Amino acid sequence: MSGQTKADFVLGSWLATDKSVAVEVYKLNNEFRAKVLWFDQTLGSGKPMNKRYDTENPNPALRKRKILGMEILEGLRYNAHNHSWENGKIYDATSGRYWDSSASLTKDGILKVRGFWKFKWIGKSMTFKKISNDVLTKL
Repeated sequence: MSGQTKADFVLGSWLATDKSVAVEVYKLNNEFRAKVLWFDQTLGSGKPMNKRYDTENPNPALRKRKILGMEILEGLRYNAHNHSWENGKIYDATSGRYWDSSASLTKDGILKVRGFWKFKWIGKSMTFKKISNDVLTKL
């Protein structure tokens, strides 16, 4: 498998293993990005997905953008030497903060995404399983 193919394996739809959120990973100008496709609306305020806004954003001009469809990850680049995606920024809408981020794949195809502050050991990880788009209609 070529390095390009390995790098692009993250492209597509992913569902968090705790079934809290689904994201679409895509590539723009050689960097990997992600946007929110779906989330469990029973979490947080309980408002429907289409009525949730980025109210915690420190920029008042962005507080009216919807969570659904919002870009939450940018700048990830594939490091072929480490077989990981690094140097990204991930946005946490619950706190309105950006974190450094990295991602890697386990041998069984689970995507591990880490958001951290300065050091990788100061942060939080989420795991995702690749899904087809028809899975979203069943959630």
